[in-house]
Amino acid sequence: MALKETLMQDLKDAMKDKDTIRKNTVQMIRSAILQFEKDNLTELDEEGVLEVIAKELKKRRDVLPEYEKSGRDDLIADIKREIEILLGYLPAQLTREELEEIVVAAISETGAASMRDIGKIMAIVMPKVKGRADGKMINEIAKEKLS
Repeated sequence: MALKETLMQDLKDAMKDKDTIRKNTVQMIRSAILQFEKDNLTELDEEGVLEVIAKELKKRRDVLPEYEKSGRDDLIADIKREIEILLGYLPAQLTREELEEIVVAAISETGAASMRDIGKIMAIVMPKVKGRADGKMINEIAKEKLS
C-alpha cells in the first residue's frame, strides 16, 4: 500500500478510535504533503512523502527542548507521542554506531582534517542516510571525529 493510502487509512482508524493526537498528527502530515504539492504543482512520490514526514519530525524534535525549558509538561507528552507516530512512517533509524561508521568513511574519503571540512562530510553523508538519521546527530559525530 502506498504511503499516502496508509496515511488515509490511519486517519480513519484514529478517528474511529477517538485518538486525537494520532488523528491530528496524520492530518498535519497530509496537509504538509498537500501544501508541498500545491506549491510545486507536482505529485509527490514515496520518497517525496518521506521527505515531508522527515521535515515534520525535525520540527517536532527542534521544538521539544523549548517546551522542556518552559516547563510545559502537558505539551511535552503530546510532542513525544507525535515524534513516535512520525517515526512509525519513516524507515528504520540508524543507530549512533552505524552513523559513526558512515561519518568516519566520509572523513577518510574527503580527507577532512579540520572543522572547516564539515560541509564536505555532510554533503557525502546526508544523501546516504536520507530519512534514516537526524542531521544534527551527524553534525555532532563529525565534530567529535574532527576534534
